[in-house]
Amino acid sequence: MENRENGSAAARPARAAAPAIIRTHNLCKNYYLGRNVVPALRNVNIEVARGEFVAVMGPSGSGKSTLMNLLGCLDRPTSGSYILDGIPVSQMSTNELADIRNQKIGFIFQGFNLLPRMTAQENVELPLVYSGIPSAERRQRATQALAMVGLSSRASHRPTELSGGQQQRVAIARALVTQPAIVLADEPTGSLDSHTSLEIMMILQRLNARGITVVLVTHDAGIASYCQRQIKFRDGMVIQDSMNQNQVMAREQLLQQNQQKKQVVL
Repeated sequence: MENRENGSAAARPARAAAPAIIRTHNLCKNYYLGRNVVPALRNVNIEVARGEFVAVMGPSGSGKSTLMNLLGCLDRPTSGSYILDGIPVSQMSTNELADIRNQKIGFIFQGFNLLPRMTAQENVELPLVYSGIPSAERRQRATQALAMVGLSSRASHRPTELSGGQQQRVAIARALVTQPAIVLADEPTGSLDSHTSLEIMMILQRLNARGITVVLVTHDAGIASYCQRQIKFRDGMVIQDSMNQNQVMAREQLLQQNQQKKQVVL
């Protein structure tokens, strides 16, 4: 049975003590439709330790996207507190939130959000342009980020010359190039076929193994199975927070698929 004691000791999974990179306390977000108050998040208490790979799950309207906007400093809560990598951000100004986003957070979106006239290299460099990083360092860091996702040979290609999976890899490299404290992935496989989705999850698992904290929003239980921990939302509340004892390793599944394809050919 799902535990509805939001934020209680019973609702949180037991895990080794580690510094919390995300900590929320009684986080609430309301939207207003005329005189009506629509609560999107209700007293959400969660902690994410540095180096975790967490899936935030729930149906449409459950609050997971609202939570992602708050964690990504794209919006402010109505009440409650949010501490990101030791910094209280709940009451920051719009400009201060923009600075935190640029310094601490890497975003991966379902729609890729690549600029069509720019090459993969230029798209990855873009966040560094906004930060005022010198051009030589921008090129070096973008080249390294593309290498991390296996796209060094496609650096000069524009988005229209890349497959959907390759475009998402560019988006992941762009999220990594600022060396963020945390990567937030919003339905990163939602536009991809099952095989390409598996490749993307393998990359995210590989990055997480290097110590990068990843929080992934998904409605797909299959995608969530690749994460170490699953937080489930309903009606703006955490209804379950548990470690995934049967984490699926994407690399192993890809190897199995490739082996099966070879057997079919033979």
